[in-house]
Amino acid sequence: MIDLLILYVLLKHDLTMYAIHKRIQEKFLAYTTPSFGALKPALVRLEKNGCITSAKIMSDGGKLSVFYSITKEGLKELKKLLLKPFSTNPLQFLSDARVKISCAGFLDKEDCIDLFMEIKSNALVHKVNAEKILSDEYTPLDFYQRVVLDNTICEYKNFISMIEGLEKDNARNS
Repeated sequence: MIDLLILYVLLKHDLTMYAIHKRIQEKFLAYTTPSFGALKPALVRLEKNGCITSAKIMSDGGKLSVFYSITKEGLKELKKLLLKPFSTNPLQFLSDARVKISCAGFLDKEDCIDLFMEIKSNALVHKVNAEKILSDEYTPLDFYQRVVLDNTICEYKNFISMIEGLEKDNARNS
């Protein structure tokens, strides 16, 4: 997910590693917080794969700064990462889906349709799984497990409702 975040924040501006980290925090802090230490290896990997380029520029204060830029290959990679299938892990799914929805403005209408459909179908599967556990009379659950499952089901219902709203908005703007 760090690669997706880096490529997305580089869409509008060339940035230093520090500025990339700051921009990711500004845009995504509510649902993900990649460490500063994870940035450098990701930047090296993205540059090695031709997704970004770097340029060393001397600042007015005489300090050498490295600025990163997204390439055409990086734009293709960003689209590929946004449309990549989700993890089957429900916790990872929710985190990744929130990030991908936040970056969906990069995609064209048809790709948004595909992304929203993928998110909605995964959310429905996870909701149904939670409902099955809650309704299974042979699975003993204590009070706290029931509360968490009830909350999980509500969270998925709200998430699905949000996606349906985004689908309608996407269809109206077509």
